[in-house]
Amino acid sequence: MSGTETTDSFTQQPLPGKIISRIMGNSYVENEVISLDDLAYLKVLHYGFDDKIHEGELIVNKAVAEEVLDIFRELYENSFPIEKIRLIDDYDADDDKSMAANNSSAFCFRQLTGGGELSEHAYGFAVDINPLYNPYVRRWEDDSLLILPPAGADYIERNPDVKGTICAGNVCYNAFVKRGWEWGGDWKDIDDNHHFQKYPRKY
Repeated sequence: MSGTETTDSFTQQPLPGKIISRIMGNSYVENEVISLDDLAYLKVLHYGFDDKIHEGELIVNKAVAEEVLDIFRELYENSFPIEKIRLIDDYDADDDKSMAANNSSAFCFRQLTGGGELSEHAYGFAVDINPLYNPYVRRWEDDSLLILPPAGADYIERNPDVKGTICAGNVCYNAFVKRGWEWGGDWKDIDDNHHFQKYPRKY
């Protein structure tokens, strides 16, 4: 896709039937905490790593849908590069596959990395950006590292000269954080450098 932005370039709507069919049994399963009616389908524009304009799609909680549109509009207006923005269902709802492909995504009904409680992704309150170049890094007691995706090992350090990198204070960081989103790169025990999350008070 190329050309200039139109008023319809950043949109949200309730999940269309074709999207519901696409995610059922994949990123969405019947559960007692989040319903299909709680979610919104977004379309956005973004600059790819090829410096061309592309259309992306996301599913988020409808409580933050307008805010997420504003964030991606700001990233677009500032030409922040995002390689691809596809539903995680394009990768069999497999977070490892999606990260390895450097796909930016949001909703997926899944547990936290390592298991246990549900991730904020399961509620539609989390967005991952360029995960290959902003890897998840956890240091174990023996000083070994868990790096996800594994190919992100070359990008553990925050280097603003690497295309698509998120650093404290840069345009991507600011677009989320000034709206009250939390960056996983600011956490103490884990550096989840591609991850932003927000849990609205009413929830």
